[in-house]
This record gives sequence, structure tokens and C-alpha cells, in this order.
Amino acid sequence: MRKIISKIIGVSLTLLMVGGYAWAGKPSVGFVYVGPIGDGGWTYAHDLGRKALEAAGHETSYVESVPEGDSERVIRKMARKHDIVFTTSFGYMDPTLKVAKQYPDKTFLHCSGFKQSKNAGNYFGRMYQAKYLAAIIAGGMSKKGRIGIVGSQPIPEIIRHINAITLGAQQANPNIEIEVLWINSWFDPAKESDAAQALIDNGADVIVTMADSAATVQTAKKNGVYAIGNDTDMAIYGKEAHLTAAVWNWDVYYLSAVKAVENGTWKSSADWWGLDSGIVGLTSFHPDVPQSLIIQMNREKGRILSGAMDVFDHGFTKQDGTRVTKALSDGEMLGMSFYVKGIISKAPSS
Repeated sequence: MRKIISKIIGVSLTLLMVGGYAWAGKPSVGFVYVGPIGDGGWTYAHDLGRKALEAAGHETSYVESVPEGDSERVIRKMARKHDIVFTTSFGYMDPTLKVAKQYPDKTFLHCSGFKQSKNAGNYFGRMYQAKYLAAIIAGGMSKKGRIGIVGSQPIPEIIRHINAITLGAQQANPNIEIEVLWINSWFDPAKESDAAQALIDNGADVIVTMADSAATVQTAKKNGVYAIGNDTDMAIYGKEAHLTAAVWNWDVYYLSAVKAVENGTWKSSADWWGLDSGIVGLTSFHPDVPQSLIIQMNREKGRILSGAMDVFDHGFTKQDGTRVTKALSDGEMLGMSFYVKGIISKAPSS
């Protein structure tokens, strides 16, 4: 009889944990990655966050280089093993929700998506703010007045970042030109390098990448031009070229979210943290960057941190000439499909 009661209590507590009950111990955490942990960019940054959880005493594991088509199987495998599952690519959104429905006693958090359920939330950071600031440096350091961007996947997130880069660069040089070449991949060092080389051949003297490897920084170094790193500090791959990087500090979010689950206070939501939280930021600057340019960037940074402005709230012109005078809502930013004026390439949707 005691065994039966014990089992009933155990099942009841398991079912209630997601609904607001604190854990007796530390929940275990699984991660599903779209790229290899050694990519030097997106996945590497997430894995640093996972390691912070391990350092805090949580059992963790991960599966790397998971194609979107195989993600449901891998997420389900993680759900059997762990209490919390983080799925770290936009294309994992629907598979995450499907598996979450099958495991109502587990907590799921999907990165960069927009759908939620009772036990599945989503999270992201306002990386466009950091991109905007990094681009002030890029725009000021371009002698030719031309920046080349290696686009990864043509989704609203990346288009938003490209537009933020353009608006930031225009703060330093209102006449800057931006060319974008898409590789239609998150991680393909060969394509990234080829695209960067093509942009340089077309006249760009600062290269910015939206993809996950450091291939563009290496290509910039080889050609004697500058580059902006993506997601992590990529200076080790070419310090001669690396001006700065817009980086993720995922430990800030992962430690907070897992603690909320552990304390029984977690509720499904759409978290979109900004520069003020520390989830995004910039690395140190190349010695060539003049102090006057850093001061200009810090002035804009201060305005963002104080709430005096955001990147898309103070008026801009679309590529088609339409003037936008009202601040964009989060929903409008999350669904962004247009280019701003200053980009000479056609938008993917046009």
C-alpha cells in the first residue's frame, strides 16, 4: 500500500512541477543544436550557456548538428532524458511544440520562434540593438563607403539584423552602401568565404556575417579589409581584421530560466530580452578604431539603455522610398520582410 501511495504522490508531483511547484533537486537540461559546438558562432555561444548551467550544478547534455527535418526525433529523445529542453534554431519551432504536447510534465524553450503552449515558451535577445551599435563602428571604418553582408537564411530575424546594421552604419556615414549576398545556410564555411570574397571584389572594405562560422573574418584578413564578428568574439580567427563583434551571452538567460523552473515560478511566455539585460553586447575594439567613433557608438548605446530610443522607433525610409515615422511594434519587427534605404541588393521577398 505504501508503494502504491508513493507512486501516486510521485506522479502527481511530476505533473505539477510545470504548473508552479518547486523542485526538490536541480532539474536536468538538454540542448538541441543546429550546428557544431565548434562553429565559433551561434552554437558555440549557446554551448557556453550550457556550460554555465553545468557549473551551477545542473546535469546537461546536447546533440549538435541536428537538421530541422530530424529535430522532432532528437527533441523527443531529449524529453525522455531531461526535465528541461532548449531547442536553439528557428526551424525547430513546430517540432518543439509537437513534442511538448506529448510530454506535458516537461518544460520546453525554443529560441527565436513565436509560438507557445502551456509547457513550451520561446526566448530570444534583441540582437538587432547590438548589430546597430557594431555597425556604427563598421560604417565609420569603411573608407570606400561600402559594407558587404553575408546573409545566412532569409528569415525575418536576419532581415531585421541587416536593416539594423544599415541604420547603424548610416549614423557614421549617411551615404554608406550595403550589399547583401545570401548563402541560404546557417553554417557553410566554404559558401561563407566565397560570398565574403565576392563582396570584397565588388568593393566592400568591411564585411559583416550573419552565418555561424568565422570564415568571413578569415577571408577579410586575407584580403586586408575589416570584419565584424557574429554571435561570439571571432578575433582569434583574424585579429588584424576583427573590428568588434555583436555577441550573445546566453548564460544570462539560461541561468534565469532554469532557476525559474527549479523554483516553480516559470510560466510559458515569449521572452525577448534587450541590451539592458546583458544577453547581447559588443566585444572589445580593434586598435584602429578611433576614440571619437567609440564615443559616438557609446552615445547611441546610452540612449538605448535609457529607453530614449530603439533602433526602429525614430523614423527611417524603406528601400522602396516609403517613410516610416511610427515606432515599429515587436510584432512588426518579428515579421520584418523589407529592406531599408541604403541597401543596394533586392530583399528576398521582392
